[in-house]
Amino acid sequence: MRSLITASAFILAGLLSSAAIAAEPGSSPFNPATRTVCIDVSGESRPPVCRAPASRLDHSEDICLCRSAMTVEAPVCLKGEKPQAESRAFEKARKLAAQDGSLVGDLYDGKPMCVGQRNP
Repeated sequence: MRSLITASAFILAGLLSSAAIAAEPGSSPFNPATRTVCIDVSGESRPPVCRAPASRLDHSEDICLCRSAMTVEAPVCLKGEKPQAESRAFEKARKLAAQDGSLVGDLYDGKPMCVGQRNP
């Protein structure tokens, strides 16, 4: 009887911890909250070289490298949002915002500097 209570306590603890992890936005590897982008010295976006799993469900990227550009973490656009249109003014603003290595929380014209998902 005691082992049954102990086993059920462990199962309940496991269920609660998995529910807490699933409740955090962007914590799932199937729905990443940020992506790696490469910004060159002029502020232009360059494509990163990423290793990603061969899965239609898992949109995560394991390792991303930038060749001759700065590696920056950018938020993934939420449902209904679109990435900013590329312009010289946006590139200058992105270059200044990316100096800390992240675009998370940075705005341009009142909209977040987000990027699209890897495979929408």
